[in-house]
Amino acid sequence: MTTNESTIDRIIRAVAAVVAIVVAVVAGPGSVLGIVLLVVAAVLLVTAAVGFCPLYRVFGMSTCKVPAPRP
Repeated sequence: MTTNESTIDRIIRAVAAVVAIVVAVVAGPGSVLGIVLLVVAAVLLVTAAVGFCPLYRVFGMSTCKVPAPRP
């Protein structure tokens, strides 16, 4: 797995995960909305931690800076 998320992307994902967890707790962790938000938060936290997003690979995207080619 190669990293395809920039640092900013990873921070945004982590913050969005925390927000999703808070909203899930407010909505009720046993409700359908709460469960969906907790799953989304888990996916966001994992992708932020490892720096790899499978959907980026599927769509051929990357937010990482491309290293300059060596002469």
